[in-house]
Amino acid sequence: MSVIGRVTGNLMVAAAGIAGVSVVAPAPAAAAAPSMPSLVAYVRSGDVYVSKGTAETRVTTGGGWARPRWSADGRSIALLRNGQLWTMKADGSGKRRLTTRAAAGPSWSADGSWIAFASLSCSGGPGVYRISATVAGAQPQVLFPSYCRDEDLPAEPAATAAATGSLSERLRYDDAVAWSPDGSRIAFRGGDCESIYDACLSVGTVATGGEKTVAAYGGGSRQNSGFAVVPCWRADGAKLAWTAYQKGETAADDQPVHVEEYDTATGAKRTVGASQDRELAYVDSTRAVVTGTYKSGSWVMVVNLSTGARTPFHQGSQPSVQPKP
Repeated sequence: MSVIGRVTGNLMVAAAGIAGVSVVAPAPAAAAAPSMPSLVAYVRSGDVYVSKGTAETRVTTGGGWARPRWSADGRSIALLRNGQLWTMKADGSGKRRLTTRAAAGPSWSADGSWIAFASLSCSGGPGVYRISATVAGAQPQVLFPSYCRDEDLPAEPAATAAATGSLSERLRYDDAVAWSPDGSRIAFRGGDCESIYDACLSVGTVATGGEKTVAAYGGGSRQNSGFAVVPCWRADGAKLAWTAYQKGETAADDQPVHVEEYDTATGAKRTVGASQDRELAYVDSTRAVVTGTYKSGSWVMVVNLSTGARTPFHQGSQPSVQPKP
């Protein structure tokens, strides 16, 4: 689990002259795609596209790309290719691999100097690392679990094949991370809470290494199972959303794949969007984009966070919203 600043329709046309970038016609059902205040990056058939409305620009080729994430200045994107961490400029140029260590869902620090990602930790479970976004040949540094910070880095694990099976099975072990807008915290799957629960989501404080559990399933007297994955912060840090699934003690307690929103001040939670919505990314305080099921496939949908109204944007998944300049 991101040198545009202000991108207009003219850039979409200009990008056609850049190697590895092609302008493609929108999917037919997306002809009335809503206009967005900034670019949305998303994945379709293993390549990354960006769009603000009806027109799309493909900014990768060759397939194998996943989990694009915008930098805070909107000029770069961090992303995965075949399970390894890369960056590129917002127009798809300047692609660079940062590390050969197997990685999951990247996220940028607020100042753009670091990228956080998940990979195997010294504990044998998922851990969170950061790596310089600007220094060539930089080595990853451990952030969580904090007791691994003084340990040698574990041997580089091989990149694993993409998960298969049902939607819930594909999402269950997604280790995408999310760095808070103020740079102080990172949300990630797992953590110290896994010593108590079967599955959990943590928010870790970068400076101290301390962790807080914000979602948990199974164990610790909880009579349920499930997961919370693919976290995303709202730009003001007041809300944190994630993709969740729950198998309850009874059928009435079951919750299919959905999006939960968490108030970071009060701890209150609510469900947003529709059943099968996942991978939320905030547009602003009133709207978000999610991956949803539409026309029997995965589409990026624009969701009104107050009314729940949903509008199809483009066919694809794993959306990320470019911060407004």
